[in-house]
Amino acid sequence: MEHQELWNIEDVANYLGVPKQTVYAWRTTGYGPQGFRVGKHLRWRATTVITWTLGLEQQR
Repeated sequence: MEHQELWNIEDVANYLGVPKQTVYAWRTTGYGPQGFRVGKHLRWRATTVITWTLGLEQQR
């Protein structure tokens, strides 16, 4: 996958190795990578998700 492409909830969950419901729960609490809506669909930039995980790694 290209880093500039948009990911859907399934792509994000697969990349992070968590259930889709976890990603939904993170959105409601303000945790997790920042996503946005395209119409009624949730999308994340691949670079945003990857950068978010790198930030978690640096906090350790």
